Amino acid sequence: MTLLAPVRTGPLATLNPVAKLGAAMIVTVALLLSIDPVSASVALALELVLLAFARLPLRVILARTAPVWIAAPLAGLTTVLYGQSSGTVYVQWWAVEISDGSLALGVATTLRVLAIGLPAVLLFVTIDPTDLADGLAQLLRLPARFVIGGLAGLRLVGLFAEDWRALTLARRARGVAESGAVRRFLGQSFALFVLSLRRGTKLATAMEARGFGASRVRTWARPSVFRPRDWVTLVVAVLVAATAIGAAVATGSWNAPLS
Repeated sequence: MTLLAPVRTGPLATLNPVAKLGAAMIVTVALLLSIDPVSASVALALELVLLAFARLPLRVILARTAPVWIAAPLAGLTTVLYGQSSGTVYVQWWAVEISDGSLALGVATTLRVLAIGLPAVLLFVTIDPTDLADGLAQLLRLPARFVIGGLAGLRLVGLFAEDWRALTLARRARGVAESGAVRRFLGQSFALFVLSLRRGTKLATAMEARGFGASRVRTWARPSVFRPRDWVTLVVAVLVAATAIGAAVATGSWNAPLS
């Protein structure tokens, strides 16, 4: 199993992809309603507790969530330097202004990015693209043509790494990989872009020839069923969101952006 492949072990792997998508959206919407450290902290703490029961491999968790752990402090630092200033000002230099308000907002932003990003990533690492397409088309009634096209494109994402490696070896064999790092990266990225367009065109033609663009009602090889455990997942997501919001309101830290 590679780090890019979906994880097929643990309780999360048995859930319907639509339930995972719905749970992630519920938590995300709840945390976007307010910029405060309390709601984000409570939600993050509850998510970490639930993560202990997910039985996901630690190596996979660290590899998949690494971008979130990097992006969260960077977002918080940017907010601290350029966020809305209030209270005591500690540093003021050109556009940079660090104050009590920007520090509090930076902490809240960091926690909110973690609370939103971690469950979304950890829920989606167990989703198989085909199962997701089945759920979107059968349960949410999305257009089959759109769903199948998205599935085909998603299946090709895994080939990008192999294409990049093949391009690197080919350019090295021709002796054109010894230029500067930036120039080499830009040239190879453009080559990968052209290769992706050609592969996408061939895939679209092949799918059209096989009748994937037909307007008739499509049948599905594998039925997508919404089981009781999927409803429990949505209920747990609602409880996490409600607890986070309730804690923020009770402590007086609720700070809706539009209020």
